[in-house]
Amino acid sequence: MKNKNNVLLPKNRRVLAKTGENIRLARLRRKLSTQQISERAGISRATLWNIERGKESVSIGAYFQVLLVLGLEKDFLKIASDDILGQKLQDLNLIRKKRAPSQ
Repeated sequence: MKNKNNVLLPKNRRVLAKTGENIRLARLRRKLSTQQISERAGISRATLWNIERGKESVSIGAYFQVLLVLGLEKDFLKIASDDILGQKLQDLNLIRKKRAPSQ
């Protein structure tokens, strides 16, 4: 399978960059080296470097492993948890016309 280039808009790149920066700051607050985190997460130092820079080519599993090592895995549960638009769309579809069962 060919590697597919992910194309992100600048705004979305900034979100990933901020996420990487937050991960880097969490590592530094804990006084952990890149070597320690990468070994514990089972990833290379280059992958950790890419995570801390918010590169879109890194798998979501690698991001999760780093959060797990930092003790921040519960932050993963916050992703899409407040889906207000999705909840409104779901509520709109709850009222349906009743039809006779198909035979």
